[in-house]
Amino acid sequence: MAFSKSDHGDEDRPRLYNPYQDLHLPVQTLYKLPTSPEFLFQEESLVQRRSWGENLTYYTGCGYLAGAIAGAGKGFVEGVKAFEEGDNLKLRTNRILNASGHSGRQFGNRAGIIGLLYAGLESGLVAVRDTDDVVNSVLAGLGTGALYKAASGPRSAAVAGAIGGLMVGAVVTGKQVLKRYVPI
Repeated sequence: MAFSKSDHGDEDRPRLYNPYQDLHLPVQTLYKLPTSPEFLFQEESLVQRRSWGENLTYYTGCGYLAGAIAGAGKGFVEGVKAFEEGDNLKLRTNRILNASGHSGRQFGNRAGIIGLLYAGLESGLVAVRDTDDVVNSVLAGLGTGALYKAASGPRSAAVAGAIGGLMVGAVVTGKQVLKRYVPI
């Protein structure tokens, strides 16, 4: 028996296989991988900004997620308000789930489209102006609001554009103030 215990001590114990024993390398340094990002092209390492595709995915995904959560909350309240006398637990749960799913989908789609428009406009402005500053963000917010409400008429588009520009301006200003006081 190769694996039985005996009085000889460590001699009869199976030895663990070490594939690196003949390399004469310290195993600790063998798997030390770099933690900094690696770039295929040197120009990419100089830009401290997401690419337009990453930007598009990020804003669309975050917008959809935030809208879906807010819509699900609104749907939950609507589902609770729709309770009728004599509903059992199964019917109440069904009302809540249906209302949450319906509102969450609607809000998520709307917010995702707003994120998609914003990311596309901001990336386009960065490419056209060849600079990345606050003006691009505010102009992208203006354009997003105007494009989102363009089908409702010029007045609605102008109001939505102004609201979008003001919202983005407030967020960018708040972010700069936070960076000054809180290391992000």
